[in-house]
Amino acid sequence: MDARSIIATLRRGETPDADALRWFARGLADGTVSDAQAGAFAMAVCLNGLGEAGRTGLTEAMRDSGSVLKWDVDGPVLDKHSTGGVGDCVSLLLAPALAECGAYVPMISGRGLGHTGGTLDKLDAIPGVSTSFDTDRLRDVLNEARCAIVGATADIAPADKRLYAIRDVTATVESLDLITASILSKKLAASPDALVLDVKVGSGAFMKTPEEARALAQALTATANKAGCRTTAVMTDMSQPLASALGNALEVAEVMKCLTNPVNGPLVEITAALGGVVLADARLAEDVQDGADRIVAALREGRVAERFGKMIATVGGPKAFVDNWARFLPEANIIREVPSFSDGIVTSIDGEALGLAVVALGGGRQVESDVIDPAVGLSGIARLGQRVTRGEPLAVIHAGREDAARHAEEALRRAIRLRDTPLDIPPLIHERIG
Repeated sequence: MDARSIIATLRRGETPDADALRWFARGLADGTVSDAQAGAFAMAVCLNGLGEAGRTGLTEAMRDSGSVLKWDVDGPVLDKHSTGGVGDCVSLLLAPALAECGAYVPMISGRGLGHTGGTLDKLDAIPGVSTSFDTDRLRDVLNEARCAIVGATADIAPADKRLYAIRDVTATVESLDLITASILSKKLAASPDALVLDVKVGSGAFMKTPEEARALAQALTATANKAGCRTTAVMTDMSQPLASALGNALEVAEVMKCLTNPVNGPLVEITAALGGVVLADARLAEDVQDGADRIVAALREGRVAERFGKMIATVGGPKAFVDNWARFLPEANIIREVPSFSDGIVTSIDGEALGLAVVALGGGRQVESDVIDPAVGLSGIARLGQRVTRGEPLAVIHAGREDAARHAEEALRRAIRLRDTPLDIPPLIHERIG
């Protein structure tokens, strides 16, 4: 086999067979395939597609381009993936909640991408926490805490790492086939028994319309199930930030409030919905509702908080973090409210604009080498449908510099729209697929 013939097959609108895709993935991982060939491959897939069989073949080939983890544990291994949103700190709740319900959760997560926050960046806000260690250390953490949230090692799906970098500079990121293979190759390399996918839709998501989100959810679930992992997707709303705070330490604070005083709200609702699905798929619950009830019970009884504290201590964080979390989290130099200039009802929130405002504050990366300030961000963000009076805060800015705070205020005022008439607020859970 050679790269040129595989690319020519794609150019003709035909799908390379599984052996050819495996060869190409190995070539991406070991350098046999050049950057030019990788770019041509990505463009051909973007223009002509792979079809369901080809998408599955590429996913499996990229998964097998590196290490595929195996586990020797006395319960099912479960995982979750989100397609990215703002104020989305569900992984920090869901991993220990699933562990408390009888699962093992080796959650390989990522860092912030574009306007969306990254789970690993949130954990970095906790002093001493390490999310980078080898497979042997991951096994130790999993045996001790039953859950671990870590970054992918260099030998997990190396073909994806190479191809993703090529896609980023060749305008081929949007390909449904390549997105699916990229997400699932890393997730399936962790060998979960069941996987739940949180596919976001709305202003704060990458997929802005229900049609785009549904197409991605269908591609992901069909591919993962064909690859041998029982998978369900839940389409969830991102018309506004999920939590009322954006920024790494501020989102950890939201998680801790939820863990130590769980009340009904978006974070609990999404955590229960996702957890209920994957517990049912893993036969740890009778059905989805029973699984959701188990998640909520574990939260309200304080067991999830204890499990979270154990996970944090096991990966180097403070042993007393759950009891004294506010003392450990960093605080910004400048903290001030942004008052509303008028009365009205919040009728739209541009989540992507808010996410980019946090990035500009220093809460995310504009280039790969940027160092994140974990303390900056937004808190107390007004919610859709909320009636606001003149002078009432739309949000609170947490900034390191005065000029950054001013720019964030300008962005915030543009992102939140007030009207005189109420609106129909979209449901938090749109549908389940898979």
